[in-house]
Amino acid sequence: MIVIEQQPKRVEVTVYAEFTLADYKEFENAVNFAIQFEGPVDLWFDLREMADFTLDVAWEDIVFARAHANDFSRIAVLTHSQWVAWSAWLSQIFVHAEMRVFDEEVEARAWLAEEEGLA
Repeated sequence: MIVIEQQPKRVEVTVYAEFTLADYKEFENAVNFAIQFEGPVDLWFDLREMADFTLDVAWEDIVFARAHANDFSRIAVLTHSQWVAWSAWLSQIFVHAEMRVFDEEVEARAWLAEEEGLA
């Protein structure tokens, strides 16, 4: 299950339990909408409550990242899992955005706010 919040120039996603292909499609729709009307956006991924993801999500992430290589400014990934952190870094191969992995929400939000001139 995911919860998506649209912010100005940012899409925020929180994943709970298993991240499914249906969830990923919902994420894609939100991002495509934001990009269409705002240009490149920041992404916020809170994966601290994610228990697992399906194999088709991993594949869809690669396909989506390649198709949107220049559509993101910054990507903040919030996780306590070293495996999720490594897979986030692997995704960075396909995306030309600055990506950072954080343990603490305050640090991740501060980093995104720096770009906006709000920090």
